[in-house]
Amino acid sequence: MPNESRSRPRPAALTKAGLVDELREATGLPRQDAAGYVEGLLESMKEALEAGEGIKISGFGNFLVRAKRARRGRNPSSGESITLPGRRVLTFKPSRVLRDALQEPESR
Repeated sequence: MPNESRSRPRPAALTKAGLVDELREATGLPRQDAAGYVEGLLESMKEALEAGEGIKISGFGNFLVRAKRARRGRNPSSGESITLPGRRVLTFKPSRVLRDALQEPESR
């Protein structure tokens, strides 16, 4: 929710506390309520991803859990060949709307 009239600088990364502040400012909710909503949303997303479900947020992008197979690797210090176990990884694919927004030059 960028706001051009904002007088304070944005931090290098948007944090959970930053999300709570943004929600509180946008809605006028008390901080405790805004924190509960943000926490609930993040918990719901975490549970869906742990269950292997994808998350699709229109205008933003898709979060997907992908399974990677076990593979051969090499210990860099000894040169010994090892088998790296399979694992699940989280991927994000931005929507076209987000990709296009990221390509627009900054107006500041």
